[in-house]
Amino acid sequence: MPEIHFAELIQLERIIEQLGDHAKIEVIATVHHKNHSLPIHCVTLGTDQPDVPVLAFFGGVHGLEKIGSEVILSYMQTISQLLDWDEELLIRLSKSRLVFVPIVNPVGVYQGTRSNGNGVDLMRNAPIESQGVTRLYSGHRLTPHLPWYRGNTTEMEMEAQALCHVVTQKLFNSPLSIALDLHSGFGIQDRLWFPYASRTTPFAFLAETLALKELFDRCYQHHVYRIEPTCQEYMINGDLWDYLFDEFISRFPSDRLFLPLTLEMGSWLWLRKSPLHLFSRHGLFHPLLPHRQQRIFRRHFMLFDFLHRSILYPKKWTQQQPSQKLLLEKMALDLWYV
Repeated sequence: MPEIHFAELIQLERIIEQLGDHAKIEVIATVHHKNHSLPIHCVTLGTDQPDVPVLAFFGGVHGLEKIGSEVILSYMQTISQLLDWDEELLIRLSKSRLVFVPIVNPVGVYQGTRSNGNGVDLMRNAPIESQGVTRLYSGHRLTPHLPWYRGNTTEMEMEAQALCHVVTQKLFNSPLSIALDLHSGFGIQDRLWFPYASRTTPFAFLAETLALKELFDRCYQHHVYRIEPTCQEYMINGDLWDYLFDEFISRFPSDRLFLPLTLEMGSWLWLRKSPLHLFSRHGLFHPLLPHRQQRIFRRHFMLFDFLHRSILYPKKWTQQQPSQKLLLEKMALDLWYV
């Protein structure tokens, strides 16, 4: 069955070739679409030691929001060049792992659609129900011809299963892991979201999340991100990260830390500068002008570097005395849930 090639997949294959022996490459699933096949690649850099921290990047869950894939690919391109000479990066990778799945939904990225080839919104496909949410965008089972279709949540789509497999095998087994899932299309400000999207319940690592936020705010006082639980903006059914986080807590209630984050790039800002792009398929979700694309590629590297540093040196935000942790939890509740 012949493979389909498109710009993002071609770029990924070139980066994989450049990485050479530095990377471990896996095809975690092959999606068949209209007599063609599209691979889902997972690229791993760093040590094979099981007890090191892990930082993972996911993009292209919604194919129409392909800027997420492109930002990750740009970062991977930079890393592939740094590995030739940057000894400090090599030292970092000897004590950690980076995992990349830049094109989770290859059919969606290829076709320019939010859903996968079966018309399913992968971020509504998990077997998890929200609290009393009835809006269409929250996920429905009416028809795959409408956006936000949930599909069969008892047997998730191949792409959703592939993402879950990577997380459970490569992140859950680490004492400390962060997942960053890149999206676009909400508002004019970049947001960093953490669970939950399905309910307003404060999640288990609230103190650590606030401590990490305070560290980020202190080190980068002029950063662009609004950091908050997803439920502050909207609530949905079938969120994959809620599902995975609950699965993690059921398996490892106390001895490990897993922090799933979603970077929601505020693409309405691009549209405000160029309103006519609203009439383009990608205009609402993707910067169409080359100089804006390049600016977005550069914009988030500081965040990626900070997250890598934070898992290498986690003591400041993960190890609090009981009284300090209680204080952080109260501050977090006041900040995000009152």
